[in-house]
Amino acid sequence: MSTPGRRPLDRDRIVDAAVALADRDGLDAVTMRRLGDRLDVTPMAVYKHVTGREELIDAMLDRVVASIPPARSGASWRDGTRDRVLTARAALRSHPWARDAIETRRLASPTVLAYLDSLMATMFDGGLSADLVHHAMHALSTRMWGFTRDVLPTPAVPADPTERARAMATFAVTYPAIVRMATAAQHAGAGCDEDAEFAFALDLLLDGVQRRHDDGWSPAVAAARR
Repeated sequence: MSTPGRRPLDRDRIVDAAVALADRDGLDAVTMRRLGDRLDVTPMAVYKHVTGREELIDAMLDRVVASIPPARSGASWRDGTRDRVLTARAALRSHPWARDAIETRRLASPTVLAYLDSLMATMFDGGLSADLVHHAMHALSTRMWGFTRDVLPTPAVPADPTERARAMATFAVTYPAIVRMATAAQHAGAGCDEDAEFAFALDLLLDGVQRRHDDGWSPAVAAARR
């Protein structure tokens, strides 16, 4: 029996609470017990609406993916794909746990498949061949969701000026290219602009696909050029 004026427990309310909990405390915090506490119900009441944690995470991810706006009409395949990826990046940034959820799902849900299908449809509408769309999707990889894996982190520079100077001198001899990039690049001494870095890599990838499309690329043509 529900309390008067209180929204009855249903799947949507459970997913709402799970998303809010993950936004605040991370994906690992989403357990049936903690969710029950948040909703002021027993864990068994939650199980009446979702069969388990994996199904719940699927539903949470579906909620985020469904919020990604569609590509703008009339745009080229390149601009449409770029816009969709960048809006996906914005959506996932609002829910940092979604990245882990995407990488741990065993099967794509209908909502996720619809997103993938929309990306491919944009490319097909732009005249890209099935082979080029296939390779482009592989090349995008997790970037289609607005994120990518960073390279291995480099050691932190010591805070003490004397130790920092000594470390940089050693690095300059041992790793001269790394030091040259770190000290001569325009943003030397400042943190990287992650959005700019992501967009730069995305543009390189999409420009490369466009060039191959313009050149009439196909597996047979590629094989003949080897």
